[in-house]
Amino acid sequence: MSRIGKQPITVPAGVTVAVHGPPVSVEGPTGKLARSFAGVSFALEGNQVRVSPVGEGRAVGALHGTARAIVRNMVEGCATGYKKNLEIEGVGFKALLKGDTLDLVLGYSHPILYKIPAGVKVTVAENVKIEVTGPGRHLVGQVAADIRSFYPVEPYKGKGVRIVGEFVRRKEGKKTA
Repeated sequence: MSRIGKQPITVPAGVTVAVHGPPVSVEGPTGKLARSFAGVSFALEGNQVRVSPVGEGRAVGALHGTARAIVRNMVEGCATGYKKNLEIEGVGFKALLKGDTLDLVLGYSHPILYKIPAGVKVTVAENVKIEVTGPGRHLVGQVAADIRSFYPVEPYKGKGVRIVGEFVRRKEGKKTA
């Protein structure tokens, strides 16, 4: 049995959790999320959710803790939301928001058009600062990683798209004799 999975999930005020057999749905001020899990069962006890494994074995124990962590992230995301900040560095590099499409100019011969998925909100400030917010931790992180993957920071001049707080080790350029 997982040590993490044994801990109850406290549901804050303003967030509702509904267990419909395998699927669990969470609704709060920032949005609504639903997910289905196999191998675990959920029980609502007042303002707490308890996760218990269905069966025995190592894989069931691992899924027990994972399912509990995912549901806790769903509750936290629907209560307060998740946020990732990105920065664009480089001469002429910029980002523009056109409806639900992010238009990135990153030094290529063409602009990069990224369709923002539903459930995620992207804002651009000063043409170089991008903020990705939403209730789903996985989706917010995936959108930030997708945007970063178009031009990761290179180690020589530091140009590219970086997640704020990310450390990139700089390299020394070529030496001439």
